[in-house]
Order: sequence, then structure tokens, then C-alpha cells
Amino acid sequence: MAQSRLTKTERKALLDILGCQHLSLLYKASLHTYNVNAFHNKCDSQGPTVVVGYNASGYIFGGFTEQSYASAGKYLFDNNAFMFRLKGKGQEPSILKFPVKNAVEAVLDNSAYGPTFGANTLVFLSESKNSVTTDANTNSYTLSAEDLHGNDQVLLECEVYRVEGLSSILEKPWREMTWTAEKREALMKEIRTYKPCLSAVPQCRVLLVGPVGAGKSSFFNSVNSTFRGYVSSQAAAGSDSTSLTKQYRTYHLKSGSGRTPLPIIFCDTMGLEVQPNAGLDIEDVRSILEGHIPDRYSFNPSCVMSPNMPNYIKSPSPKDRIHCVAFIIDGSKVEILPEKLEEKLKDIRRKANSFGVPQLVILTKVDQICPIVEEDISYVYKSMAVQKQMRLMEAKLGIPLSHIVPVKNYSSELELRNDVDILILMAVRQMLRLAEDYFDDFDDEPSVTRSTKDCYAEP
Repeated sequence: MAQSRLTKTERKALLDILGCQHLSLLYKASLHTYNVNAFHNKCDSQGPTVVVGYNASGYIFGGFTEQSYASAGKYLFDNNAFMFRLKGKGQEPSILKFPVKNAVEAVLDNSAYGPTFGANTLVFLSESKNSVTTDANTNSYTLSAEDLHGNDQVLLECEVYRVEGLSSILEKPWREMTWTAEKREALMKEIRTYKPCLSAVPQCRVLLVGPVGAGKSSFFNSVNSTFRGYVSSQAAAGSDSTSLTKQYRTYHLKSGSGRTPLPIIFCDTMGLEVQPNAGLDIEDVRSILEGHIPDRYSFNPSCVMSPNMPNYIKSPSPKDRIHCVAFIIDGSKVEILPEKLEEKLKDIRRKANSFGVPQLVILTKVDQICPIVEEDISYVYKSMAVQKQMRLMEAKLGIPLSHIVPVKNYSSELELRNDVDILILMAVRQMLRLAEDYFDDFDDEPSVTRSTKDCYAEP
């Protein structure tokens, strides 16, 4: 059985850096040879790993990734990857940590390379030899080769360990959240009393777009349920291989038994699909954003809406336009989002940007990302798994993390839940706040009058 070169003190220091409970030695170059094939044979499909290099100058250094090697021939997204120096020239651990700067290219997973961090920032087993190569001028990590390994790139040993018992819950939430009934009521009041700061726009229009099965209609139903006071299903929702929504629908929400109208309208569309001539056509999105498409228009993927069609709204007013776009994304499937769907989402984002329409991401099904969150939704901002999915979504679409909010839609529940409601209400409040950014662009339009009332005035 291979023996670790780490001393007891060094091992403890490495465990502390990683925040894990145990290390299992998978690969030892002096035993298994300095060869990239040997490395992949021993280390692929092993989950999170840490590579540790030793040189004659006394430095112990390396890199960690949460992602599993698979010889996939691509970069692995890992917001938690980092490189480190465990020991310098001295006898005691001298720890430096170099966090990833560009998580999209945190690690290169290629069968022709050994452990490779960043865009060749640090490459172990370079050319299948007992050496490393370092390029500190990349944008992947910020580091100094002198600090990392003293510019001694010849390896006395290289070891790779499987990292076990990583903590999945942060000690403190990375977003502060209050989960009380009072907070829920305060959010509901804030939304109920909101008034757009344009007198010509009585209600904000929010366009819901996303892949089939992501939960667009379920999100509307969940918001509707929260304000009605019981679980309801006004919009068709469920599981199918194609979109259940066939029409363009504008849903006016109402609150409580008095059915008081809310200052927000949800505009639902067909789901996005991978196949050509299926699902929502990107060209129809332009007409929706401009306010040309009427309620209950039946989508035809093979024929987009045009000005010569019946019911085409030729001169939409500001209240007919879309004021915010909400991308509804299944949080449990962010990594496997098909490239063609990702491109469609980016196309919609570009169109929205061209009209100055702000966007946010509603990350649904967060309870399916992490078993701890499934048991208690209030752990959503302590879950490293949920945070990782949100950051991955940020990297994929280029939408700021502050515009990405997690939710759990009502699905199997028969009664409302305070924690579920709070996440839903936070998402709706963020939509209204982003819509205000859109209304600010109307300042220069003489035909549009800005209201002098407070946007959150009492009714």
C-alpha cells in the first residue's frame, strides 16, 4: 500500500485548508510513474481531489478541485477550486492560498494532461515528466511562482488524494435572510403597495421564459398561491417532453379573499426546446418584448408573429411592453443544460439588452440540489451546493449573482409554508426593483409622465 509523504503536521494543515475530514491517497508518481495515463487511470471518477507536489527546495504545493476528473477534454467550472502552498523553505507549514479567479476555466480535464489548473497556470506531470510548468500571467488564478514553489519546477514527488468529508454547509449564510412570519407579511405588504413610478404603467409586466420542465407555470402558480392564501394551480403545469403552455398568457395576480389586484402581471410563453422549429421561437420574443403580441395568442413555431397577422398590436403603449425578463431555470440541471438551449437563452438575453429590459434568473427546484435544503429550505443560503449552482448560472449567462434568486415551487404540498413563501416573495420583489431600472429610461420620453407618488405608497 502506497504511503503518503506528508508528515502528520503537514497532513493536519492540509485538512484544515481543505475543510475536510479525510484524505485517501490515489496516485503516487514515484510508485505509479510520472505519466498522465497513470494519473488518469488512478484519479478519474474519484470526486473532489487535491494534488500535492514536493520539490528539492522544500516547498510543498498543489491544487484542489471539487470536480471529478473524467478525461472529458474540456475545462471544468469550479468556483471553489484553489491552489496553495503548504510549506516553503522552512520546517513548519507556511500556508498561502490562491483562489480561482475565473471559475469557468478552473481546471482542465484532458486525458493528454496531468493535473492542470487554469489555462496552464499550473500543470503537473508536464510532458509526462517529473516537473511542473507555471504561467502566472493567465487570468485563471492570481499568484506568484516564487511564492508557490520558489521557482523550483522539478518534482521529487507528486501525490493525488481523494478529498472526503467536505463540509456541505457554510457556517454563516452568504446572503442574510429572515425566515419569520413577520418577514413574510412585510414582503407581501411591500409588493401589494408597490406602484410603478410611471403614471402610464399601472402594473409591471414580467416575461417568464425558460426550458421545458423548468417550472415557469409552476412559479406563477406558486406566487398566486402565496397571495391567495392556499395552494392553487391556475396555469397548466406538470411533466411533459414538450411545452404544456401553447399560448401567450398574461396572468393578473390578485391578493386575498377580496381579490385585490397586484401591481404585477406575469406573461407566460411556450418553453424553450432544443429541436429546431419547436418551442418558443426567438423571433417571437422580440414581438413580446415590444408589446405586439396579444393575450391568448397561439404560438406557431414554424411561423412567427408578424404585423400583417390578425390581432397584432401595431402601436403598443408603455404598459403593453415587457418591463423585466425572468429566466426560469431548473437549479438541479444547470450543469447539463444543453448548449443549444444555453445559446437560445443568451439570444433572448441579447434581445432584452437591446431594448434595455433588465433580467434575472429564478433558480427553481433548489430542494433537489441539496438533501439538507430538501429537509429545511432555510439552509438555502448556507448550502455550498446551491451556491455553486447559482455561480455556475452566473458564469453561463453572464447575469450578476445579485440578479439570481433561488426558489422552491409548490408541487406536492397541500398547505402553504412560511419558508417557501419568503423565497417566492423575495423573487417577486427583485422583479419589481429591476423593473424600476427599466422605467428610469423613460425619463427622456416626453409622452410618458412619471408619477409623483412613492413607488411603495399605501393604497
